Amino acid sequence: MTDITLLRPSLAWLPAYEDALARGWSPNTDHDVSREQLWQLRRNPERFLHDLYNSPMIRLADGREVPRLPAHDFWISDGEFCGRIGFRFQRGTEELPPSAYGHIGYTIVPWKQRRGYGTQALRMILPVCRGEGFSRVLITCDDDNEASRKVILANGGEAAGTVPHSTRPGHVKLRFWVPTQ
Repeated sequence: MTDITLLRPSLAWLPAYEDALARGWSPNTDHDVSREQLWQLRRNPERFLHDLYNSPMIRLADGREVPRLPAHDFWISDGEFCGRIGFRFQRGTEELPPSAYGHIGYTIVPWKQRRGYGTQALRMILPVCRGEGFSRVLITCDDDNEASRKVILANGGEAAGTVPHSTRPGHVKLRFWVPTQ
């Protein structure tokens, strides 16, 4: 397995992020934002990068805007751009607002999938979660996303039920608690 690193989003890596968007990758697993992000990035790269992780509000799949939670966001690299992983939270509590399915979200570009990168990236972000005082984090995946379920289970995930999927009628999100130790 190739070693990966977690990088803070930066202008230096923005061309690689742009290339992934142009190839059809979406950093959002609930709806495809690749074209919208590509347009914004090409219009003003510096502003795009700033707004991507520092805007006080985020837009949900249904179009609603909600306050952005505190977060630690990373891009995944094996020397090339491989995807993203982020940890969002509310300080002092495991609770999340209804707009957030879980504490951690991740996605690997299609041409780098099935190489163990998701499993490694999740393992690597858990100490960040622990550093924020979390002994466990909630992670969800679509009920038909076997690869993501395997990533979560490989990192000690314990089933914690389901919640309705907000954008896929007839589907649910599987919930797992993952220890940070």
